[in-house]
Order: sequence, then structure tokens, then C-alpha cells
Amino acid sequence: MTYGDDIARDRNGKPILDRYGRPVRKRPNTKRQQPPQRRPRREERQQPLDDRTRTDMPRVERPQQVRPPQSRPQQERARQYIPPSRPTPQQRPQPQRPQPAAPKQQGYRPTRRRQAPGCLRGVGALLLVAVLLLAGVFLWADTKLTRVEALPDDRIANTAGTNWLLVGSDSRQGLSEDQIAELNTGGDIGVGRTDTIMLLHIPRSGQPTLISIPRDSYVNIPGHGEDKINSAFTIGGPQLLTQTVEQSTGLRIDHYAEIGFGGFAGMVDAVGGVEICVDEPIADDVISLYLDAGCQKMDGPTALSYVRTRATPMGDLDRVERQRKFFSALMDKATSPATIVNPFRTIPLISKTGSAFIVGEKDHAWHLARVALSLKSGVRTETIPLGGFADTAVGSVVLWDEAGTEALLAPLR
Repeated sequence: MTYGDDIARDRNGKPILDRYGRPVRKRPNTKRQQPPQRRPRREERQQPLDDRTRTDMPRVERPQQVRPPQSRPQQERARQYIPPSRPTPQQRPQPQRPQPAAPKQQGYRPTRRRQAPGCLRGVGALLLVAVLLLAGVFLWADTKLTRVEALPDDRIANTAGTNWLLVGSDSRQGLSEDQIAELNTGGDIGVGRTDTIMLLHIPRSGQPTLISIPRDSYVNIPGHGEDKINSAFTIGGPQLLTQTVEQSTGLRIDHYAEIGFGGFAGMVDAVGGVEICVDEPIADDVISLYLDAGCQKMDGPTALSYVRTRATPMGDLDRVERQRKFFSALMDKATSPATIVNPFRTIPLISKTGSAFIVGEKDHAWHLARVALSLKSGVRTETIPLGGFADTAVGSVVLWDEAGTEALLAPLR
């Protein structure tokens, strides 16, 4: 059986039948049959599009880029592969160290004020109370100071630094009968005499100088002629003594401080006693003082007898040296941390100081504190150079070495 060309056939050319045995006709092709396109050759790709496609389109002239002709070596060199140049060590990128990560920004948190632990706050409160109490006691002691007219009207020209006239009198005023018996001071002698005379020079900078003046020094007392220097205090009180010291030394006195027997012993007891090294044994039956050689701690009555006794080979000269030595030790103990931080010592000391000292009209407790602090840093101790002894109408006196005295005092003026 033969079939027409409209019958669908398989690859072997046999007609394709349906399930009923009838040949399957080809479906009509509605799409436009286009010839298969082939890939244009290289020469054809270089031709303009309008030359290798539709010819009915208007040809558009396009400008062609004209390249300069290259020689054959240049063309070969352009075709050769040139490897990239290797960078030098200086051009190579250096390894970078990892940077620490920036801290993350957190949201705003209100800062809280750190508070000290409870124990520290308690200590701070106690220190504040102690300072206020100490200041109150200090001002109270200033009101207890006895003030006198100590600076004379006729004065010498001003000199360098600050000069204090420190006087220890043998006055028994204010002592009870029991205190007089305990201190072995004897009966009341009225206004008293100067048992100790010292001149303290405090420079603007540098070490202070503490000079002892023997009380039997033979000097000119203004308006009263030649006499012992301690007679000036008996005749005219602090003013005449200050004037006499100014004219004898050439140093202008700026401050005056005087302490009696009772005040001195009270200050020693207030600081808890003072340790002193005794160079040689001392036995004084008059004031009942018996000391062995060596370092020992002295209370108020013992210290007073120690600075008063003359029962040593050099008599009054040994005494002024002991007085100067003990005064420095007392000031050092009064300004030591063991005394300052202990209110049971500081408060009695300030109280005793206020009731024990007689000062000039313009002097205050803080001026006395400066004296103690200046001696705390170290002091140069001296004694007026002596030229000999003499018997005069006023008794046995001490003569000054004029050349040595001038050499000592001139740098202080």
C-alpha cells in the first residue's frame, strides 16, 4: 500500500500508524521556513554589516579608524608576551599589624560618683573634727596668752630675717605652795629676773641660729650705765631688756616671748617628757638634783632643775649650753608626729603654752608655732664669744670678745 507525501514517517521511512492502524498525517507547518544561518567567516566579520546582510537597506558610511602602519619588528614585539616586572623589596607591600578593635560604643550611661567606703568616710570625718577641734583650741590658747609692751620706743634700724628674744624668767608668780615645793623654786621674788636669755634668728631661707647670752654679761644698759644684762629686766622689764639686747648685738628684735618656771615644767609634762643625754653626773643639793651620766627621760620638775643648776665645773657657762640644748629638744618633741597626731598631748600642750607664755602686744600663738617649726628643721646653736671675767662694782661679770661677737652677728644683720 502506498501513501502520499503528507504521511508522517519514522527514521526508516515507514509510515507512522495510530492505534487503529491508520497512517498519521503530517501537521501543517504554519511557521515561515528560514534557511539555517551559518557563522560568518573572519573575513566576512570584518565587512560592514550592510555588506553581508540585507542589500536593500541604505548603506551608511562610517568613519574608519586609521592606525599608523607598524613595522614587522614592532608587530612581533607586540605579539610577544612580556611578563610583569617583579616589584623591588621597597615596592613590596609591607605586612600590616592587626589594629586593635575599636571599643564598641555603648549607650549613654549616667556616671555615678564613687563614694569612699564607710570606714574611710568615718576616718575622714574624725580627721575633720580633730582639725576643727585643734583650731578651736589654738584660738582659745591665743586668748590666754599674756601680752605686754615688749618693744621699746627707741629702736635700731631694721635688719634681715626675723629675730626673737626668748626669755626664761625665775618668776614664781601663779604657782601654788605645793607647786613651789615640787619644783624646788624657793619663795616668790616679785617680778623676777631673767634666768635665760636667748636670741633666735630666722632667715628668709636657710638654717636658723639660736644664740645664748649669759645673764651675767657686762653690757651698757640704756640710761643706767654698765651692768649685768639681766639687771635690765629687773630695772625696766621686757622693754628695757629688748632695747639693751638690740644695742648690744645690732639686731632688731621683732618678737618677744617669756616663760616662767611653772610654764616650762608644764610644757615638758604636756609632751610626755623629753629625753636628754647628760654628759657627766650632776649633784646639786640646793635644788635636790641628782643625775647620772647617760641618756634619760626627764619630766617637768627634773627638766626645770636641769636647766637651772650651776653645779658643774663651768657654772653659768655650762648652764646656758644646757638650756639651749634642752630648748631645742623640747621644740623637736613638741612638733614630732607622735605629739601632733595625739590629741591627748596636743591639746594640753597648746593649753599650757597659752597660759605659760608672756608675749609682745602683736604676737600670737601662731607666731610661737612658727618658732617651733623653724627649730624642727635643724638649728645652729651658738654662744656669745667670751673674752674673760672681771670683778666690778656690780659683782663678777662676763666680758664679751668684741671681735668674735662681731664675726658671729654680722652675717645675721
